[in-house]
Formats: sequence, structure tokens, C-alpha cells
Amino acid sequence: MPRLLAAAPFLLLALPAFSQEVAHERPAAVDRLSPAAIAERADALHRRRDEPALEKDQETLLLGGLKDAPEDYGLLWRMARLRHWQADGGKGEAQGRLGKDAWEWGDKAIRVNPNGVEGQYFAGIGVGAYSTGIGVLRALGEGIEGKYNKRVDAALKTDPMFDRGGPLLAKGRYHYELPWPMRDYGKSAELLRRVLEKHPGRIRAGVYLAETLLADGKAAEAKQVLDAALAQPPVGDPPEDRRALSWGRALEPKIRAALK
Repeated sequence: MPRLLAAAPFLLLALPAFSQEVAHERPAAVDRLSPAAIAERADALHRRRDEPALEKDQETLLLGGLKDAPEDYGLLWRMARLRHWQADGGKGEAQGRLGKDAWEWGDKAIRVNPNGVEGQYFAGIGVGAYSTGIGVLRALGEGIEGKYNKRVDAALKTDPMFDRGGPLLAKGRYHYELPWPMRDYGKSAELLRRVLEKHPGRIRAGVYLAETLLADGKAAEAKQVLDAALAQPPVGDPPEDRRALSWGRALEPKIRAALK
């Protein structure tokens, strides 16, 4: 199952009560803010979520808001988004636990708004992170595949290009991660190319495509794709793109070895 990240390209907002020196401020008392204001501030923090203090601030802000507004769709899916980010950067049991939390927050959002792509998407990739954390074979034994596809397919139907092609990327990685004989490198590559056609700056899509091509015995093409991905500046969603760049650099030696 895919290790996914979905980090949406929200703009860093200049807020009256939230100075540009956000790194040095803590969120205002949550009980003084409406859910919409909390969501707005969470988006600003999310743009710099790879700074540990700001990641924690976003978590505190959202959890506080959800105590007062437990069925607010905007807060629920943003909490799922944050938990997936945390899971996506982890491994093993910690990744599985955080992935499960992202899945559950996403499902709460779906219950409030079944047609919202955000809830569908972050619940789906939360299932994916949970599966990666516990291991694909165990996940298949638990029947997780159907749960993953139900949510990701709903997001694909609603808006395949949400989060810079996130639902397509998730499905493409799914076809790569499945064990033989279920995996399909051709289908994985097809879907990832569709993401890159629309969003060439989606670095994770390029890294995943290069990994798929390498596994499919196409090392020379994998090198071309990876070189293009690593040449992209991390500007679409900087924390997400920087994470994907680090994975891409780790893939480079494997491709070089395959070309010898």
C-alpha cells in the first residue's frame, strides 16, 4: 500500500492576528476563534509543517477547535491531513498508528460531508499509511485493500487532481506496492504520468514513477525521470516537495547501480 503524503498547496495567509513571524508565535486561544478562523490559521501553519514547533502548534490548534466543533468538516479533514503528514514521515508501528488516526479523522469528515474530496482523500491515504506501517501482507490479510480503494476511488471520482493530482498519485503508487502477482507496474506508470502531465512540479510523482520504472527493468528511463524530478524547485508545497526530494536522492544510487 502506498506511503503517501498528501499535503495540499494552501497559500500562507497574512492574518491580522497572526504575524508573519509565525515561527515565534503560538496560536491564540482557540475558544476565541471560529472554526473558519482556526482552519485559516491551520493552513498557514501547514505551509511550514516541517518545522516541529509549527507542526505541534497546528495540532494544538485543530484539536482545540474540534473540542468545541467536533463535527466541523473543515477542521476534521485538516486533522486527517496533519496526521497523514506525520505518518508519512514515520516507519513501522508509529507510522501505522498515525496512519490509522488519519484514516479515522478522514472517516469522521466523510460522515459529515460524504461528497467532500478532502475527507475521501485523506481517509484513503491514511489507510495507505496504516498499511505501510503494519506491512502490506498483513494489511491484505486484514482486508485493508478494499477500504483503501473505496476511499481513494471516491476521491478520484470527485476530483482526481485535488492536491496536485493526489488521488491519481495514490492509485498509481497502489499498483506499485501490491505484491506479485497483483502488482501492475504498467498501470502504476500510466497513472503517475497523468499526474506529471498536469503537475510537472509534483516531485513525489516523479520519484514514484522513477521507482516504478526501475522495478520494471527500465533503469535508463528511470534516471531521466528522476533527474527531471530532482531539478524541480520545492515551491508547490515546500515541506512535501522537500520530503520527496530527500527520497529521490536516496533512490539515485540504486538507479546508478542498475545502469552498470
